[in-house]
Amino acid sequence: MKAPLAFISRRVILSCFLLMLVSFLDVAGRVPRNEHGSSGAGVSASAPETGQIELNTSDPNLAAAFAWARRQALAYAFTGDPVGDWYEAALPGREAFCMRDVSHQSMGAQVLGLAPNSLNMLKAFAANISDSKDWCSYWEINRYGRPAPVDYQDDAHFWYDLPANFDVLDACYRMYLWTGDLKYVDDPAFVNFYDRTVSDYVERWALDLDHVMKRKRLMNIRGEFDPQNKFQVSRGIPGYDEGRKDFVVGVDLLAAEYAAFRGYSQIEALRGDFAAAEVYANKAGAVQKFVNTTWWDEKAGDFYAVLDENHHFQGHDGVDVLYYGAAEDGPKSKAALNDLLAAIKANPSGPVELESHYPEVLYRYGEPDVAYSEIMDLARNGRYRQEYPEVSFSVVGAIVTGLMGIHVEAPAPHHGLQQWDYVETFVNTFPSLTKDTTWAEIRNLPVRANRVGVKQEGNQKTTFTNQSGPALIWHAALPGSHETLLVDGQSTKASVEKDLSGRMTSSVQLTVGAGDTVVVEVPASSTKH
Repeated sequence: MKAPLAFISRRVILSCFLLMLVSFLDVAGRVPRNEHGSSGAGVSASAPETGQIELNTSDPNLAAAFAWARRQALAYAFTGDPVGDWYEAALPGREAFCMRDVSHQSMGAQVLGLAPNSLNMLKAFAANISDSKDWCSYWEINRYGRPAPVDYQDDAHFWYDLPANFDVLDACYRMYLWTGDLKYVDDPAFVNFYDRTVSDYVERWALDLDHVMKRKRLMNIRGEFDPQNKFQVSRGIPGYDEGRKDFVVGVDLLAAEYAAFRGYSQIEALRGDFAAAEVYANKAGAVQKFVNTTWWDEKAGDFYAVLDENHHFQGHDGVDVLYYGAAEDGPKSKAALNDLLAAIKANPSGPVELESHYPEVLYRYGEPDVAYSEIMDLARNGRYRQEYPEVSFSVVGAIVTGLMGIHVEAPAPHHGLQQWDYVETFVNTFPSLTKDTTWAEIRNLPVRANRVGVKQEGNQKTTFTNQSGPALIWHAALPGSHETLLVDGQSTKASVEKDLSGRMTSSVQLTVGAGDTVVVEVPASSTKH
């Protein structure tokens, strides 16, 4: 997610030239994957066409933003190339996808029915990890299935941001949750990538907690060092800040490492190795504690951004800690959120690499009004660099997971050894509509073997339809503290708890059969406690 100004300037300079190529996307026999991108037609029970997700709403601005984002994102999806099914996740005109952008676009791609594309692209990264590249992969792969020449010369000379392996591992686990595709769990290419990333990669680049604070900026140099060679000085950038050269580790790298260890723990449990799952759950906890203690500036009330080459902390950055879920709940996550809100207030229309993921974070931490404003800014006509693929994919993803509040979640797999009522995953909903949106409804959303529909009316009523697929578990949550909720008109005891932002929520957990529709709402005269 991180894309400081120097990183952005590199992309902006290139994009000024490359933008002229965007309209020529049908060259060399490529087949666009967007024939149905604007269709509002129904969807078959077993295999919906790409782009059949629908949004109906009382809010014309929201409808227009979603329609634009869906149409734009699907225009970047292709099939028939040597690399296989893919979508653009790099500068327009490069005909390529990079590790960072795929990791961050994969949620929007899932919503749009592009799960096979994401699987193919993530596997391409996994399959190309190697010892000769010090357990890195190819930072960017083009439609020919080759490393993009702009970022790769040979295994000793290439561009690489070190959060990339961690980002991809985290994305693989998240995509497993949404798709249920066991290739993410047991395909040898993925398993090797996961194992190497959490062990050999961490060791080779001194990213474990015993060494990360003492590491050097430049590591694993092969051949005679040339400070003018961009690949040698950029082979192992210790964060997503590609502009500054004076730091040895960024907090975004550590936050991404936390997310990767957390995801790896879950994957190992799914593979039946509960001992490894426990080890890496503890490692994730240790990294999170490290970020929230060593990297916390008590005086400023914010997280440090980087450790410089003199091993002194510089700057502040709470956004990445929030994005990867590494901030402790309570005052520290609130302080990081305030940091983000202040940045948006100072620059409401910021660089797209940064802003494209603000809505997701803002919805998650209870700021729906600001999140909605950011979506409107990203989707407005004439928005500078709006054509950058990450923008449209992120808008789609944020509307579904943020405004509509739809998530696929999983309890720890080892609970299956203890709980008679254990289920591997459930669909969670929590509305975050603002005064601009009286109601909104999503249809044909792919969730594992199902297609589901969700309608949010205000923040007081949710209708869930299991359009196709087997019965599933729905965790229906609504804002506020309520002793009971109405389930299809029947009073049902609710569970009350606080969410990440400290808001009180009330929920019920239900089974929704194939083809069934269930309505959960707040009673007209709810008793609050």
